[in-house]
Amino acid sequence: MTRRAIGAAIAALATLGMITLAAAPAAASEGDATTRRPAKAEPAAVPLAATEDRLADGATIFGRQIELHLSDADALGWARISSGDPTDEVWLDRSFDGGATVADERLGYSTIPAGARSVTTPEFALNVDGKEGVLRACGKAGNRDDVVCTGWFGVEEPQTEGTPAKRAVDALMRLYNKDTGLWKTTGWWNSANALTAVLDYQLATGDDRYEWVIANTFDKNKDAQGGNFTNEYIDDTGWWALAWIRAYDLTGDQRYLDTAIFDAEYMWDTWSDVCGGGVIWNINVKYKNAVTNELMIKVLASLANRSDDPSFLARAKQNWAWFQGSGMINSKNLINDGLNDACENNGQPTWTYNQGIVLGALTELHAATGDRGYLNTAQKLATASTQDAGINPKGVLREPCESGDCGGDGPTFKGVYVRNLGELNAALPNRPYQAYLVKQAKTSYAKDRNRFDQYGLHWAGPIRYLSAATQQSATEAQIAPLR
Repeated sequence: MTRRAIGAAIAALATLGMITLAAAPAAASEGDATTRRPAKAEPAAVPLAATEDRLADGATIFGRQIELHLSDADALGWARISSGDPTDEVWLDRSFDGGATVADERLGYSTIPAGARSVTTPEFALNVDGKEGVLRACGKAGNRDDVVCTGWFGVEEPQTEGTPAKRAVDALMRLYNKDTGLWKTTGWWNSANALTAVLDYQLATGDDRYEWVIANTFDKNKDAQGGNFTNEYIDDTGWWALAWIRAYDLTGDQRYLDTAIFDAEYMWDTWSDVCGGGVIWNINVKYKNAVTNELMIKVLASLANRSDDPSFLARAKQNWAWFQGSGMINSKNLINDGLNDACENNGQPTWTYNQGIVLGALTELHAATGDRGYLNTAQKLATASTQDAGINPKGVLREPCESGDCGGDGPTFKGVYVRNLGELNAALPNRPYQAYLVKQAKTSYAKDRNRFDQYGLHWAGPIRYLSAATQQSATEAQIAPLR
């Protein structure tokens, strides 16, 4: 599932520029990009037999994700480019002096084929003729000269100390780019959720080793996109607003709350009478969808609990009343993606994050009002989604897009779901969803985790499609039972 796929069903305009990252010129410089045109490609290597997969490093260029993967047990490596277009290029470089010089260039040179958005190179040995080597992954857009490369990495040993939650957040932080203040191998709004996962961990455990990440991310990105963590995607702004509310809860720093307030006003300014109300998805696409309005409700209700401005609560209640009557909640008490041109439920997939955000929003509304009805409604929706066989085959959470790689957006969704279910669970007597949350944590730990505590897309296994987004989601799965 990608934003391009969603947008195609809404309007042709929505198929352009759907993955929102930092501005293209800045992205081109990530990972020490250069502007060299690759020489003639080498022949592909004979496929080897990697027995494990570690995402060692990543870089971004013009929205493309460049990944370096290693099988440490076999001293093998390969590269992958994703979220790309046909003719985009990816390859490996190898060095035998720690990256000071390049011994072998453009190993496994590959291009994305027609009709695809990703490609993976063959596997190559790190060590040759008794020499210990390191690899890096490089890639470029097919229509640009700019090249980006990851760092150099070789065989490593895993860290085995600490709780599953600690090791998961440590693995997530190894994919953090201190220079950009964002997470590698994922996008702009996904990084807001990765930051939220780190904050959730700190709030749940008291472990403050990563508190420095808050200010670093804020300072490096407050002027990016539209400034103050806004851009044309209203839902993107909502994710960042919630991250800064979490940051305020942890630090008490007023600038984070002020940023969330700015973002809330930016979002609310898009409220329109189309379909009777609601905020829109994108300033250029007037689509009324679930995720944006659920985020708006949660942001407003959260601010109502953290400021003296009564308008936040009034608007949160107004937005919830509209959402509840919009038709997006179907007869099974599951939430579809949005409304069609006739302002009716469009029947698009019941993505897990749409089942989750509303739970956190209603929990915040209950905290702001004391009205038990909000929790009762949240519990009705949560029971429907936790018991739905389509969302939970054999009791394990699964995204509708998991027959593929879920694109750049879908890998984040399940983490959003368990985060918000965890918030509701903690607010209810007897924690009725505790067993469900524990099952998600234990299953993903047992079946979707490599030796380096990295998690893939499929919580029930196999381990595939590692990224900062999949790591964020599984990290939230480990945290949710701790609330």
